[in-house]
Amino acid sequence: MTGSEVSPSFRLVYVPGVMPDKWVRIWNERYPDVPLTLAQVPAGAAAGRLRGGEADTGLVRLPVDRTVFSAIPLYTEQTVVVVPKDHLFTAADEVAPEDLADEIVLHPLDDVLDWEAPPGRPAFERPATTADAVELVAAGIGVLIVPLSLARLHHRKDLTHRPLRGAPSSGVALAWPEDATTDRVEDFIGIVRGRTVNSTRGRTPPQAQDKKPRPTDKDGARRKPAAAGRPGANRRGGGTGGTSKGGKKGKPRRRS
Repeated sequence: MTGSEVSPSFRLVYVPGVMPDKWVRIWNERYPDVPLTLAQVPAGAAAGRLRGGEADTGLVRLPVDRTVFSAIPLYTEQTVVVVPKDHLFTAADEVAPEDLADEIVLHPLDDVLDWEAPPGRPAFERPATTADAVELVAAGIGVLIVPLSLARLHHRKDLTHRPLRGAPSSGVALAWPEDATTDRVEDFIGIVRGRTVNSTRGRTPPQAQDKKPRPTDKDGARRKPAAAGRPGANRRGGGTGGTSKGGKKGKPRRRS
C-alpha cells in the first residue's frame, strides 16, 4: 500500500495493559473527519492482525519480527509479583527471584515475559490466560509474575503486588507492517512522538492547511512589505546621509 492510498478510517489495535486514550483523544481533535477504530486484542494476536491487514498500526509488546514490521519502542514496564494481601511478601519493598524458590509460580499460556526458566515451582497445569492465573492467586494456589500494567488491569481488593528485581521486563512499541507505511500511519506516529500541530516533521493536519501563502514575485521570491509610512521614504535626499543633486556627496570645507 502506498502513501496515497488513504483509508477512510484509521484502525488501531492495542494489547491488554496499554492505555491509548491520550493518543486517541489527540487524533480525534486533529483529524475529526477520519474516524479512529480501536480494538483490544490478545498480545499474541496483534502481529497477525497487522500482517493480515485488519489494522493500520498497533500498540504491541516487544519483540516483533523486524523483517516484517517497523516499530518504535515507547517504554519498558516494571515487572511485579502478584500475591494475596496476607502473603509474607507484603512485608517487603521488593522481591528477588530466589525468594520465590518455595512458591508455586503460575505461568499462563499468554505470558508476555521472555523467561528462559521461570523461578519457583511450576504449577501442575499452566493457566490458559493471565486472568485465569489471577483467579488462582486469589484462591491461594500460587503467585503470578506480570508487567505492572497487567497487575493493575486485573486488580482485585484481595490481591496486591511487589516489584520483582532481576526479572525479564516487557517493552511496548508502536508497530506496523513495513510495506504499509501510509500517510495515516505517519500522522499517528507524529502524535505518539509528541509532535505539535505545526511541527515541521510529518504531515500537516487539515486545520493547519488553511493559512494563505504570502505573495511572490515572478521569480518565486517572496515580496517584501511595502515601505509606505516610513518617514522620508519618498523624499529626495531622505535618509541619514544627505546628498547633493546628482546623488553625489559634498566635500567638507577646510578650516583655515
